[in-house]
Amino acid sequence: MDAAAHLHREVRAFHDAARRAAGAGDAPVVPSCPDWTMSDLVFHLAAVHRFVIAIIRDRLDGPPDPAELARTEFPADTAGWPVSGRHPTPGPIPATLLDAFEEGAARLEALFRRHSPDDPAWTWSREHTVGFWLRMQIIEAAVHRWDAENAVGAAGPIHEEIAVDAITQTFEVMAPARRAWTSAPPGAGERFRFLRADGPGDWVVCFDGERVRVGDGTDFDVELAGTASDLMLFLWRRIPAGALAVRGDKAVLDRYFDLVPPV
Repeated sequence: MDAAAHLHREVRAFHDAARRAAGAGDAPVVPSCPDWTMSDLVFHLAAVHRFVIAIIRDRLDGPPDPAELARTEFPADTAGWPVSGRHPTPGPIPATLLDAFEEGAARLEALFRRHSPDDPAWTWSREHTVGFWLRMQIIEAAVHRWDAENAVGAAGPIHEEIAVDAITQTFEVMAPARRAWTSAPPGAGERFRFLRADGPGDWVVCFDGERVRVGDGTDFDVELAGTASDLMLFLWRRIPAGALAVRGDKAVLDRYFDLVPPV
């Protein structure tokens, strides 16, 4: 997978959708991100970029201080920008916010190009590498590009390479993390099969007590089949299960997002 090319393409497509929204008057609501307008979405991704930049650039051994990031990483003119804890943000998308997003995204891309994926970096996961952040930022850019396009028209699918990696990452990284961060119930052996319909890809995920076990095979309680893009979008709570082909015990399917809660 050409990680740098994927990140650049998804970031540019996100920015293009945000610019289209800015040209249409007031910031549209983002249906897939409840209580956010496009201004909130742009600010969120711009802040995430600066969060990652600070970690890698400054070789931090923990997360950066949000107040310090706000003071040092954003322009002085933030009139009309989202205010922390107060959303949705009404009114037009500020031009300074769009410019700040573009500038931060370019700095992040340049930082990834200067570093090897194996270079050490603090992360919230067990993998402490720059490559972890690159993988995460490609997925985040793709998901939020879909959000942005969906807010202004028809959203294009997630690139198949990103989608397949994001499905695997969900089960290897995000599902265990979300369960650890929340009061998720213990698994009772529920087995979910996710079957890709547009190419190779078959994931069987079992929730066993506190463990999330990933394998393959045909033994499952419920199966969801669809394109790699649609499977990823379901796992990231962007489309409903009804958009996929479902086979098996739908009562077990209803438990999936109890076992993997949002954060």
